Amino acid sequence: MSDANIAFVQSLYAAFGRGDIAFILSNVTPDVSWDMTGRPEDYVRFGAHDGAAGVQRFFELLVENEDFTEFQPTEFRAAGDKVYVLGHLSLRMKKTGRSVTTDWIHIMTLKNGKVAAFKEFLDTAQFVAASR
Repeated sequence: MSDANIAFVQSLYAAFGRGDIAFILSNVTPDVSWDMTGRPEDYVRFGAHDGAAGVQRFFELLVENEDFTEFQPTEFRAAGDKVYVLGHLSLRMKKTGRSVTTDWIHIMTLKNGKVAAFKEFLDTAQFVAASR
């Protein structure tokens, strides 16, 4: 099951890479918990974006505010119903032109072949500084 879970999550990252957010949205549970560490008052994408509509808004905010120059998942690990993904990103904030470069970890919880929970950890201080 671990290999199948990793392959499924890799397909989501491939969809993100080609801009196919509809594919990602079709593979989340209706009540998905989608969370980026941090306070929304500090940066627009921080906090909870729950349910399919919340996840869609999360990606809309990403497109409105960020231009990625690099987004690379580098390591995938699975344990039970969770897949842990380590990676690296570089981006430019559209409003300020400032850059962010950070490593990240994503934790996805799967249920019945879909993402039931997503949690993102990264250097939030860089996002706050670059967005101001």
